[in-house]
Amino acid sequence: MRNFLKQMMKSLLVPTIPGGIMIILIFSLDYFQFELVEKFLLFAAFVIVPLVILLLKHDEKNNHQRMIYAAMKLFQFPAALLTQASVMSSKAWGLEGTAIPGTLSLGWLLFTLLLCIYGIATIGIHKRKIAEIAIGAGLVYFFIGGIWFTLYQYQFNLFQANPATHALSSVHFHFSSAIVPIFIGMLGRIMTKKSWYPWVVAIDIIGPILIAIGMIFSKPMEYIGVTLFACNIVIYTTYLLTYLKRNSLYKKATFFLVLSCLAFYTVVVLSIFYPLLKNMFSLTILDFIPVYGSLHAFGFVLCGLIGWVYMVDSLKEKKLYNYQ
Repeated sequence: MRNFLKQMMKSLLVPTIPGGIMIILIFSLDYFQFELVEKFLLFAAFVIVPLVILLLKHDEKNNHQRMIYAAMKLFQFPAALLTQASVMSSKAWGLEGTAIPGTLSLGWLLFTLLLCIYGIATIGIHKRKIAEIAIGAGLVYFFIGGIWFTLYQYQFNLFQANPATHALSSVHFHFSSAIVPIFIGMLGRIMTKKSWYPWVVAIDIIGPILIAIGMIFSKPMEYIGVTLFACNIVIYTTYLLTYLKRNSLYKKATFFLVLSCLAFYTVVVLSIFYPLLKNMFSLTILDFIPVYGSLHAFGFVLCGLIGWVYMVDSLKEKKLYNYQ
């Protein structure tokens, strides 16, 4: 037991342990009577964002960037606790309909603003590095997700969207919109540069905006955005699997990154066979949403982030990883 604890404390994933424990409790205890979309938002706050921070490195010579990075590490867990308090105030504490859930959500909004500022700083410092622009854009999208979460907690009706749409938009920006550009950027840091890579990054930046606008105003625009985004993920996973096959030394990273890719392809297969499965087993889209959500959040996103954390660590040990 003692050796296990020592090994855990040496793990690269130590910053995510408190949040991971909290998420296990939220998903397993009946006390937390949250909507599934709220559980996924808390999962992002407690686990996904800390893993993203582990992938970020600051320029020691840039005092502004170094201070923001230190602030993100310091305030992430308190901001996540405020996010949980915001949700609990409207679900468990009987404060729904008051301004308190919205007010508490401002803690997460301010934290995602820090991520956004860091992302903009990253883009400014690395103007000619497409991979860093992709990562910076992903961090900016976290802030947009924070805005949608606050709108949801204040129960505002914005444009033609109701609070339920705000919640879905927040999940969209915390997972797909923010994470996919970061994954593409991480791939860009290690891959042999290809002529098509800037186009993939450009679509990754534009796609989430099309999806978000489409969710509120135009279904055809949403379908176009989703199609472009999905094609980009296919390119990312295909190239990544090829890279991992050629470089078999990164065992931990390979394990999690392959799981991430397989989770994405499982979602694709389920989507293709959805009409058949629906008719065979009398299922509805509501039955598939938890499956899709879990595969995407716990499979594609979580395993992908863990894999990239281990990949960066392995490349640093071999002195093959050049952030600058």
